[in-house]
Amino acid sequence: MKLKKNKGILFWITGLPGSGKTSIAKLLYKRIETHYGATIIMSGDEIRKDFNLKGYKKKDRLIIGFMYSNLFKRIVEQNINVIFSGGALYNKIQNHNRKNINNYFEIFIDSNTLKNKKIKKISKKNKNVVGIDIRPEYPKKPDIKYYNNFDISLKVCSDKIFTLIKKKIKF
Repeated sequence: MKLKKNKGILFWITGLPGSGKTSIAKLLYKRIETHYGATIIMSGDEIRKDFNLKGYKKKDRLIIGFMYSNLFKRIVEQNINVIFSGGALYNKIQNHNRKNINNYFEIFIDSNTLKNKKIKKISKKNKNVVGIDIRPEYPKKPDIKYYNNFDISLKVCSDKIFTLIKKKIKF
């Protein structure tokens, strides 16, 4: 991937609920900041909470996903990297990001974790959970697709993902 100069990179980490997106994002943060410059980290859950975004139906999720995209585009244009961890498993959002955001880098965490305790807890609290009530639209051509089956630590997963990032992103 050839980067546009004087722009940040949007590292969009997506996957099903409970796949390890946010934990992996947190583990990648220091290395990405050291290697690629000023970086902020944000999760979809935190943004929802901060801005009191309540909708969980597919239509609501699409609107919120585009809000994320627009926010991150503004940040990246100011030469700040963003690591975002969130579901947003909709091809419309993924395609929009590729088309409209310079230095967009998509990382898909593939995992079969819908049976874990966290998902059961989430689905009891909320309706319209992607992967249970709403059919996910997995990225068609992510820059990195990483399968996390939780047989190794998330630290090791993040190490492997960072190695792949460095191979794909050239200055």
